[in-house]
Amino acid sequence: MLLPAKDEVARQLRRYRAWERVTLASPGDRSGRAGFEDAGYTLCVLMGKRCAREAADAAERYLRSALGSYLQEQGGRPHGSGAARRAPPWDRRSRTGRH
Repeated sequence: MLLPAKDEVARQLRRYRAWERVTLASPGDRSGRAGFEDAGYTLCVLMGKRCAREAADAAERYLRSALGSYLQEQGGRPHGSGAARRAPPWDRRSRTGRH
């Protein structure tokens, strides 16, 4: 599992929170909303989450914790090659359930 640099996570989290404040102060402001959504998307990509709120929570936990405890909390370990292990070809099944 590759993890982003803590400095970058902190910077993106600050950006997300700043746009969040702008959006809460002026909900009808389209440019503020667009900035908020863009910052949320960036945080999702960095933290590997699908929801901006989950990504912000994960970023806060990541910044507070040591690397080892964060990985344990996430249930993962760093992978040497960065590639996910696939099942052998004879053990793969199609989505329809047929071989």
